[in-house]
Amino acid sequence: MGFIKEFKEFAVKGNVMDMAVGVIIGGAFGKIVTSLVDDVLMPVIGMLTGGVDFTKLTAQVGDATVNYGTFIQNIIDFLIIAFCIFLMIKGMNKLTAKKEEEPAPEPEPSAEEKLLGEIRDLLKKK
Repeated sequence: MGFIKEFKEFAVKGNVMDMAVGVIIGGAFGKIVTSLVDDVLMPVIGMLTGGVDFTKLTAQVGDATVNYGTFIQNIIDFLIIAFCIFLMIKGMNKLTAKKEEEPAPEPEPSAEEKLLGEIRDLLKKK
């Protein structure tokens, strides 16, 4: 019974749940980026390179077919995702840095401290 309880504690920790949400959102984001590359960028790049369809770029090595056009598209997918993650982390770091830079306001002196300050000032005058 201890193993199941230990697994349950692990599974419901905040970090595991956050990671699960991140993986799900990351998968959906990956599909969006793949669609952006396949349906928007690659046709434009193909048009600029003389109508080349990268998905059809292949090389025959012996009996094997190497689909290097698909590999090029996957590299572009990766670069876009890496760039987006870089921008997101850079933004998060900027927000975190601003929070750290804000100095905490000095607390208001207590009545006792004010009274002691007044006594000090009076003693200085004498």
